[in-house]
Amino acid sequence: MSDVEQNKRAAVEYINLAFNEGKPEEAVERYQGPMYIQHNPMAADGAEPFIGFVKYLKSEFPEFTYEVKRVIGEGDLVAVHGHLKNTPDDRGMAVVDILRYENGKAVEHWDVIQPIPEEAANENTMF
Repeated sequence: MSDVEQNKRAAVEYINLAFNEGKPEEAVERYQGPMYIQHNPMAADGAEPFIGFVKYLKSEFPEFTYEVKRVIGEGDLVAVHGHLKNTPDDRGMAVVDILRYENGKAVEHWDVIQPIPEEAANENTMF
């Protein structure tokens, strides 16, 4: 399996373990590198802020889910297109998380998040 394919699989497992299974410490231990550079302006660099964010999210929204829709990999980058929902009835948000990998571990993160509107000018959905 190529490094790109391994990184894509690691990204999905990282997201599922942290957000859907509520095990951010284990996700960090398995899938995050020694330094985690964060580009989301609401989060600090490193593992502890990530763990704290996931714990906060799961405490506020115990039914929170992150459904992976697409995974794209090129070089050392993986983009995950997903559907975030705070509750099962929530319309949710479309997200693209971009992770940079070194030696099979996530070391840098960017994200773009967009609320799913009630109405759209087309019928294509955001996924």
